[in-house]
Amino acid sequence: MKFRIIYILLVFASSLLQAQKQGIIKTSDRQDSLNYVDKPLKTIYYSPRKAAILSACLPGLGQAYNKKYWKMPIIYGVLGGIAYWGVTNHQQYKFYSRNLTAIYDEDEHTINTTFYSSSQLVTQKKYYKKYRDMAIMVGALAYFINIIDANVDAHLKTFDVSDDLSLQLNPYSTFDASNHLQTGLTLKLNFK
Repeated sequence: MKFRIIYILLVFASSLLQAQKQGIIKTSDRQDSLNYVDKPLKTIYYSPRKAAILSACLPGLGQAYNKKYWKMPIIYGVLGGIAYWGVTNHQQYKFYSRNLTAIYDEDEHTINTTFYSSSQLVTQKKYYKKYRDMAIMVGALAYFINIIDANVDAHLKTFDVSDDLSLQLNPYSTFDASNHLQTGLTLKLNFK
């Protein structure tokens, strides 16, 4: 009998705490709760179009508009690394192109400054041209990903990720018509 009373008190206390947590029972000193109107929270809307245009004009500017400042160094680091990769491969391509031209022209003042033969110079030239072109394509892809990121981030800025959207498991207790205690769990999925 003692355990049954303790169990009933525990279930009642947990139900009371859960009701207070959910806002069913309010512990405030308001005079009249019928006249009280909750003010809606001010929502700041960001324009996805404006964020995309800003990011297209200057990479990282759309992220600054969305107040995601931590993304800007990442964007500039990636674009800077790709630019460095492309420029160094272009310089090497031009170097081997000049040396290949020096072999086949009839000017005595231009000479091949490498120890490579003409077939090896053609191979080196193709190698660096391939990676220069790849750097250009990867740079264009990173630029468009920057624009897409700014646009999607502005779209998701007002997306509600509060605890009200979660799955809740709550204790349940009630008395039926014949005064028997019925307990259980309720599964509640909230969409706001």
